[in-house]
Amino acid sequence: MLFLSELNDMETWATDIGNAYLEAVTDEKVYIIAGPEFGPLQGHLLIVFKALYGLRSSGVRWYERFSKVMTAEGFTPCKLEPEIWMRRNKESTHYEYVGVYVDDLALAMDDPQGFLSILETKYNFKLKGSGEINFHLGCDFFRDDDGTLCMKPEKYISKMIQGYEQMFGSLPKRNVYSPLEKGDHPELDTSELCNPTDVQKYQSLVGSLQWAVSIGRIDITTAVMTLSSFRAVPRKGHLERAKRVVSYVSRFKESTIRFRTLEPDYSDIPDISYDWTRKYDGAMEDIPDDAPLPLGKFVVTATHVDANLCHDLVTGKSVSGILHWLNGTPIDWFSKKQGAVETATYGSEFMAARLSVEQIKALRDTLRYLGVPLRSTSYMFGDNKSVVDSLMRFDAKLHKRHTALSFHKVREAIASRMVIFTHIPGALNPADILSKHWEYAAVWKLLRPLLFWKGDPADIPAKDTSRQVGIQDQLQVPALVDTG
Repeated sequence: MLFLSELNDMETWATDIGNAYLEAVTDEKVYIIAGPEFGPLQGHLLIVFKALYGLRSSGVRWYERFSKVMTAEGFTPCKLEPEIWMRRNKESTHYEYVGVYVDDLALAMDDPQGFLSILETKYNFKLKGSGEINFHLGCDFFRDDDGTLCMKPEKYISKMIQGYEQMFGSLPKRNVYSPLEKGDHPELDTSELCNPTDVQKYQSLVGSLQWAVSIGRIDITTAVMTLSSFRAVPRKGHLERAKRVVSYVSRFKESTIRFRTLEPDYSDIPDISYDWTRKYDGAMEDIPDDAPLPLGKFVVTATHVDANLCHDLVTGKSVSGILHWLNGTPIDWFSKKQGAVETATYGSEFMAARLSVEQIKALRDTLRYLGVPLRSTSYMFGDNKSVVDSLMRFDAKLHKRHTALSFHKVREAIASRMVIFTHIPGALNPADILSKHWEYAAVWKLLRPLLFWKGDPADIPAKDTSRQVGIQDQLQVPALVDTG
C-alpha cells in the first residue's frame, strides 16, 4: 500500500483511533454490580452498553462499526486483502487506500487530512498521532535527501537491545558481521538443554526477531527461520545463536528498505518465444473477472529465487529462498524448508521455482484486486542454468521424474506468458541471502543495494570501496573494524 502511495504521488499518513472498541456497541448480555465508586447507584445492576476491552466479541463489534463508516465514505474492502479499504480519487486517476490494523490506520490518499477531519467531526472519533507517517506498527519511516520514502525498524531494534540488556545484563556484542556463521548447522547442536528460564528468554528473542523480519530485516530471515524450529526445546547453543542474531541486528541497525518506484528496464532480457500449443495448448493466465478497473501507473513484478540443498542435515530438507519486487522495491521475502527431501540441487531448485510461480500468481492477483495496472509478464531470475534451460526451452527433457509436477507447473506459467525465467550468476542473485547462512564478505555486494545504499543503486561504484572511511556515510554500514 505504501508503495502504491509513492507510485501514484499520494500523501502517506498514519493515525491511531483512541479507545476504538468503545466506539462500538456490544451485543453481549453483560452487567456489573456497582461498587461504592458509583455513589448512590451502589449495589445496582448496571448493563454494559459499550464494547469494552476484554469482552470476547468487542473486536468484531469494532470492525463492524468501522466498516459502516468506511462504506459510508465510499470505500470498499479489497477482496484479497480485506483490511485494506479502497476507493477512486476524485479525478478517477488512481485509487486511494486505508490500511487497518485494529485501531492503527495507514492512509494513502490525495488529501488524508481532509479524510481524518471527517472521522473526527462527522463520526466523533478521537484520533491520536495524526500526520505524515513516521512510525507505524513498530517501524520508523522517513525520507532521504532525494525524497525517497524509507522504512527502518530503528526504534524497534533499540527496544530489542534494551530487552536484551535486561535479560542478560550486558549489551549485544559488536564484533558480529553475519546473523549466523557461514555453514552453521544448529540442528547438530548437542549442548545442554535450556532450563525453563532460558527457554522463555529464547522464545522472547526469536519472537522479537520474527517481527523484525516482518518489518524489513530481510537479511536475518534465514537465520530466524532456522532458529524458530527449536522454540519448544532449545539448547544452550541455540540461545547463543539467537543472541548472535540480535548482536548482528544491533551492529547493522541502519538496514533500510527504500520505496523506489521507477519502472525498471528489462528490455535486454532475451524473450524467446516458442509454439507451446503442442504441450500446453490454451495455456493462459487465469485473470479474475471481478477485479476493479486498473488505474494509476504501471507496475512490473520481478522475483529472485534460490534453493540450498540439504540445509537441514538431520532431515535432509532443502530451503527455498524467494525475494519479490515491485518495480525497484523489495516487497515480500520468503525462506522456508521444503516439504520433501531432494537428492540433488536440480530437484530442490525445481521445488523453489514452482513455489515462486505460485507466489507470483498470488501477488499479481492481489495487485489486480487493488486496482493496479500490471505489465503482462513477470520476470523470474534464478542462478541454476540447468533448471532455467529445462523450463524455458521447448525441447528440454525432464531428467527427474519425481519433479514432474513442479516442472509442468512452471512451464505452463511460462507458456502462458505470465513468467519469463532468466538465468543470472549466483553472485548477482539476492535470493542467496534467503536460502543459506552466509558471511559478510560473500554477500555484501547483494546486501548493499538492497538495504544499505542511498539513492539509485545504479550509482554504486563497480569497484567495492565500501571499507574506505569516506564512503561509510553513504552506505550507512560500519566498516569491518570493531570499534565497540
